[in-house]
Parts: sequence; C-alpha cells; structure tokens
Amino acid sequence: MVNEDSQSGNSDCSGSESGEKRNIVSNLRRASDRRTVLKATGLAGLTATAGCLGGGSGSSGPSGTFKIGVLAPEPEKNPIGASIANSAKLARDELNENGGVLGNDVEVIVKDTKEKPGVGKDKYQDLTVGENVDFTAGVFTSEVQLALMDSIAEQETVHMDTGAATPEASTMVKDDYDKYKYFFRTGPVNSHFLGQNMVDFASQNFSEMGWESVYVLVEDYAWTKPVQEVVKNKLSDQGVDVKNVKRYAASTEDFSTIYDKIENSGADAAYVAMAHTGTPAILQWAKQQRPFEFGGIHVPMQLPSYYSAVKGACRYAITQNSATPTAEVTSKTVPYANAYKDNFEKFPVYTGYITYDAVHQYAQVAEDQDSRKADDIISGLEDSSFTGTAGTIRYYGKDEEYPHDVVYDKTGENGVQPLWLQWQEKSGSGSQVAIFPDDIATGSYKTPPWI
Repeated sequence: MVNEDSQSGNSDCSGSESGEKRNIVSNLRRASDRRTVLKATGLAGLTATAGCLGGGSGSSGPSGTFKIGVLAPEPEKNPIGASIANSAKLARDELNENGGVLGNDVEVIVKDTKEKPGVGKDKYQDLTVGENVDFTAGVFTSEVQLALMDSIAEQETVHMDTGAATPEASTMVKDDYDKYKYFFRTGPVNSHFLGQNMVDFASQNFSEMGWESVYVLVEDYAWTKPVQEVVKNKLSDQGVDVKNVKRYAASTEDFSTIYDKIENSGADAAYVAMAHTGTPAILQWAKQQRPFEFGGIHVPMQLPSYYSAVKGACRYAITQNSATPTAEVTSKTVPYANAYKDNFEKFPVYTGYITYDAVHQYAQVAEDQDSRKADDIISGLEDSSFTGTAGTIRYYGKDEEYPHDVVYDKTGENGVQPLWLQWQEKSGSGSQVAIFPDDIATGSYKTPPWI
C-alpha cells in the first residue's frame, strides 16, 4: 500500500542478543530433551519422504533444514517489506538459539514481490517448488495475496498472511475448504473487522473526544470496500452524525476540494481509511489547519519514523494500528520491538509484529504436533491459541464466516484487538502515544490547538 517512508531494512541479522531478547526466547520456546537428542544424532526428519512439494498433505512433510519462505515487498527499501523479512530472521535466530524446530536448524529465504501479483506468484513458486520450504509467510497487498491463492492450493503448503487484509481469501477457504485450507491470516484482522473496529472505537471514545459528527473519507482501493461497507452501515447506530461517506479516486493528490466539502458540512472530524494517498492528505490537513480533526485507518502514520518523514505534520492525528514499540499489548510486545531495534537500528512496523508472531506460532505448532506435515500443522493451527506480540492469535473455524482469519475480539481477551494511537510531540520529537484501549494506553487524546 505505502512506500512513502524511505527508511531501509538491513538484509542480515547482526549483533549479540540482549537480555530482553533471551527472555523472549525463553518465554516463546520450550527446550526439549527429545529435540536436543534428535539434533545431536542426526535422526530428525528420517520419517519424511523425499521429493514432496512443500509441506503437502499427501506426504510426511519436508525433512532436513526447516525452511521458511518469506514474501515481502522491496525488503531493501520499503519499511513494510523490511519489517516482514527482518522479523522472520529475528524469529529464526531465536529458534536456532533454542534448538531449532524438531531438532532441525531454521533457515529464512526472502523473495521480493515488488507489490505486483505476477511477480508475487512467480516468487511463491520459487519458494515452494524450488526451495521446498515448510511454509510461507508475508505478503502485503491484497491483490498479491489473491493472486497466490490457487498456487497455495496447488502446492499444498501452508501460507500465513501477515499484511494483506482482504476478506476474499478467507471466503475462498469457506467456499472450498479442502482446496484452500492452507491459507491462514495471522494479521492484521481482515478489512471487515478493520471497519468494525472503527465502529467500536467510535462507540467507546467519540463522546469524550468531542467527535459528534464525522465525514467518512475512503480511498478507492480494494481493501477499503469492506471497511466502507461496515462504517456506512453501522456508525450511525452508535449515535454518530455521519455527514457523508465519500469514496475518492486513488490518484488524488490535491485534497483541497474534498476538504472544502468536509469543512462546509460542519463535521467535527474526517474519519478515514487510506494508505497510498495518506501522505498528501495529512500534509494538506496540517498545513491548511483545517477546522476539523483527523483520524481512522491511516497506514503511513503507523510507521514509527513517519513523524520525521513529514516534519511533524501528523501531530494530533490518530490511526488504528496492530502495536507500537512502547504499548504493552502483551508481555512480548516491547521486548520484541527493542530486540528488533537492537538488530536493525529502527523499530518495526505492524507487519513485523505479525510476521514474528506467525513464525513462532508455526514453530510451536510443529513442535506440539511433532510433525511437519501440512495437514497436521493445519489441525494444530486451527486449535492453537498463541500469545504473540500483537495479541492472542486464534483462528476462526472452517464453518465460520471467515475461516482461518485471526479472531477479532473487541475486548482483546480471546483474540486480537487493534490499538489506536495519536502522534504527539514529546521532548522535541514525535511519539506514537497509544490512546486506546485503556489498559494499554500510554497517554490520552489531545485536540489540535487550532480547532
């Protein structure tokens, strides 16, 4: 979706492991005498048959080195792709330090999707057919994810989506479970639930924030359609005066006319869902000091380096996110963020948290199932409840509306609940201040001073 931030990600892990990182390892992985013996004697994987593609259900699964295939957009320069690739490598290092997976060393192989469906499909084939990986993780844009679905089914290799939000993928699982059961979405919650979370946030916070009326603004990309549908149909039920719901062209660079309409409507705030167009939107809102507040799902504002990238223009705006480096979503969130920064000199974006969780959850399920066979992993993931950095990772069952999607729970107790942050200035620099939910908040919402 976005590539406004020019920060780059290192392609290799480096540096020694901090005490915090070792704590993560001890919490996430359980040392096993059986695994140690297997690794020492070289007996791991002897029951696997050779020549299978990926973790296919018709075989005993791969043998030898435990390979993780990672699909990331431009991991050398795109912070979203870098976070996917580097977080998989961080998880790899932690797993290897603790004995690997089922007694086998863990390897990460990264392929660049370039955010293009055709390229993504070719790279997926490279990983599954060429590299014989145990599973794949990553993907950012929904268009790329949908292009992979038939290949995932053909290769019978589990894929854990850690960036794309389209509900269409899980709908395919529902419509033909046996064919598409290899797809899981570790995060973010799908676009329908992103919209539901916007409604839930409004019901619990708008009154205190003074947002009695909003003008809903949605960029014209596939991922926003379910968001728009939910917000349009449910937001008014929360007592919010919805002045208008506008879907604007994806090529929009000048928001002046749109902002004039919002201003003339008398709305208290622009409630948005945007990614590609997020930077010109926020720059013009701040520069013009428009008399309405601003927030919603704004993907660029999720980047930890965004404040400096736009010279503070995002100050006072709010966005939904999966996690931040300082908010304790779980006991693993902050230690992971710090370990990532120790290794890669910057904090991760949301795809990093999710990819890190996906790798560790998959490894844990393989250990629990004592198997690398796809059908065993699928069964284990369906029954799994894993405490990750972004919340409790559970998946909807095959008979539910969105099979194999991460469970959305507005309480955060039995699933994932996105957090909301506001960019505020602290000590002369920008800070992502978590403002909701209350139990992980690191500050409170502040109204722009020009309102």
